[in-house]
Formats: sequence, C-alpha cells, structure tokens
Amino acid sequence: MFIKNFFGFSNEILNKIDLIESQCESIFKEIDKIQDYNQQKILSAFIKNKVCATDFSGSTGYGYSDQGKDKLDRVFADIFGAQDALVRHNFVCGTHALSTALFGLLRPGEKLLSITGIVYDTLREVIGLGDLKTDQGSLKDFGILYDQVDLKPDGSFDLNIINQKLKNNNIKIVYIQRSRGYSLRPSVDINKIKNIIEFIKNIDNNIIILIDNCYSEFVEILEPTDVGADLIVGSLIKNPGGGVAKTGGYIVGRADLVEKCSFRLTAPGLGKEVGCTFDELREMFLGLFLSPQAVSGALKTAILAAGLFEKMGYEVFPRFSEKRSDIVQAIKLGSEDKIIAFCKGIQKCSPIDSFVTPVPWEMPGYNNKIIMAAGAFTMGASIELSADAPIREPFAVFLQGGLTYSSGKIGVISAAEEINKIKN
Repeated sequence: MFIKNFFGFSNEILNKIDLIESQCESIFKEIDKIQDYNQQKILSAFIKNKVCATDFSGSTGYGYSDQGKDKLDRVFADIFGAQDALVRHNFVCGTHALSTALFGLLRPGEKLLSITGIVYDTLREVIGLGDLKTDQGSLKDFGILYDQVDLKPDGSFDLNIINQKLKNNNIKIVYIQRSRGYSLRPSVDINKIKNIIEFIKNIDNNIIILIDNCYSEFVEILEPTDVGADLIVGSLIKNPGGGVAKTGGYIVGRADLVEKCSFRLTAPGLGKEVGCTFDELREMFLGLFLSPQAVSGALKTAILAAGLFEKMGYEVFPRFSEKRSDIVQAIKLGSEDKIIAFCKGIQKCSPIDSFVTPVPWEMPGYNNKIIMAAGAFTMGASIELSADAPIREPFAVFLQGGLTYSSGKIGVISAAEEINKIKN
C-alpha cells in the first residue's frame, strides 16, 4: 500500500496489488539476477573498449574518424557476442533497421522465409504484403520472394513444414520475430532460438538466420547471436536505448553481413565509414549502460499488470508466473471501449502529456486504426511505459515499458481504475 495515495486509487485495486507483489517476490529476485548479469556484461564491454568522455563529442559532415561511432559499434558487438555492429541514430525506427538489413542481404529471385508466421504490421509493406500500390520499392517490387510458416497453436516451430520449405525452395534468409507483435502467441525464448538455429543449419548451413530482436534485449542472459544467429536487429527507443537514446537502431552479427547492410544504409563502397553523429553519442552510450535497469523495471511492470488483470477476470498473455523473453504484456479486454479506457489510464499517469486523451487513428504502416498511449520523454519510446492496440478482434491491448517499476505500477493501477469505470 502507498504511504500516501496521491492519485486517489481505490482500496480494492491497491489490496490486489499488495497480494500480487507478495506472490511475485521470487520472480522479481530472478529478474534482479538477470539485471546484475547483463549490467556486468555491459560494463565489461565499456571497460574493454576504453570508452572515454571524448567519445561523446560527435561529428559533422562525412563523419570520418569519429572514434565514438566506431567504439559504440565495438561495444555493441562485444555485448551481443558478435563480430561487428552497425549502431546509428539515423535508423528512424526498428522497421527501418529491419528493412535496411533485408534489402542489404536479399537479391532478385532470392526468398525470405518467416518461420514465426506473418510478420509485424509495418514490415508487411516492406515485403510487399500490404495495401500499398506496386512499384513503391518493396522487396516484392525488386523480385524478391516471400514465404512463411505459421507457428503451431502452442507457439512452437513447425519443424516438418520448415524442413519441407528449406529443402524445396531457394531460401536465402530465415526470419524470426522474437516478440509477439500484435498477436497473442508467446514470444520466442533463447532456448527455442538455439534449437531452431541448429535444426536449420543442419539442413543448410548457408542459410542466413536473421532475428528481429525488438523488445527482447537483456530480458535473458543470452542473446540470439550467442547461440548462432547470423544477424539481429533492433531499435534504440526500445530496450537497448534505456529510455535515454532519442532515436536510432542497430544491426549486429557477422562482419560480412553487417558490411552489406551498411552499404544499403549509406551507399555501396561507403558503408560504415560515412555518417556523422552530431551530439547523439552520449545518449546512445548512456542509454545502453542503463538498459538492464530499464528492462528490469519493464518486466516487473508487465508481470504486475498480468497478475492484476487476471484477478480482474481478463485473459493475459503471458500469465504473471510464466517465463518471459520480451517485455510485452498482452491483455485481452474484449471491446474497443475497454482498450480506449486502458490507454487513457496509462496516459493520465504519465509524466509527459498526462492531460492528453489518446484516440484511435490511421497510423502510417498499419491496416487498422491504432491507439497509442505514451506520455514519454522520447516520443513513441516503448521502453518507457506505453500501451497500444489495433482496433480489431480480439480487442487486446499491448503494454510495454516502465523505466522504473514504481512509476510503471502507478500506470497499471490507473489503467485498471479506468477499466472499472466501464459497465460490462
């Protein structure tokens, strides 16, 4: 129970919170252990690469001889157990970083195979699966093929179908999306990734394993590149930005593949060598350093939300006691009104724009109206407490973030209070 109830929350909700927190003590301790491990890993990479104050100076123009930029790449590569990295502020979002990787590696006539079902909404336009007219520059427009294998109902990989696809098709890249996206399927943990990589490489060792690592960084001790992934991609306004990086993304993995991606980001022959950093480096280094703590807060917030809304009678994915491999908590609310109410509750207890009421709108890259609540210091930063949902069946909202557990808890309680105002 709060020492002082600044927000006038009901005792009914607060009593549920006290009960859930007591049930989560051992789970929270395990999260703390993972945070400690990942903090050591990151700190050792900073020390190994001799990060210093002058690395934050940045550059202008071509960005040649920018030692901070080069050092940040090496730090990321070491943390993720990889050969090389491309970490840049001018990746405008995770979809941009993924698009850069796909266009950098795929050539006309080659095929991309997603083995976690349909890709996230915004990547569908990149591939050519969306509603955009032809000749908009999608992979499909360049003669690059796409196929997919859906996950089994229990969220496991369909090994028989994957085996058939790999043996009978010209597959260049196998794509794995770790997080659930706007679905209720489970996220993909590191053990499943390790096993599926071994399975694929035994069939064809030349296939590139590319993993969308968004929302999953530092949730577990190991990362996909530690267990054989060729390339991983993510966003800096999610986990590895720690709530400090203002923008950006990363591509990490095999050096030859990172180089090809860099030629797509800039130009063939130029690659990583060009590109200035302005004054973004300090925030990118600092956000990375703080990210284990931010991820810990986000995980605890998600677990608390799962426990609370399950006690309120809603289906939650995953349940509070289940193993997690991303920071996303899905809650099946069952109606548009409840989704809007949930997002309203998150927004009204946010540090920024608390007076704003979120409403569904036609967001670029999506086929449905989307509602987003994010009173964040960085616009759209989903490592900060945020909630969003497509306005479509089964009317589930997706909660993520919480730079601190204390502030995340307030947001979750506020969302529950708003839901309780709606008559069933």
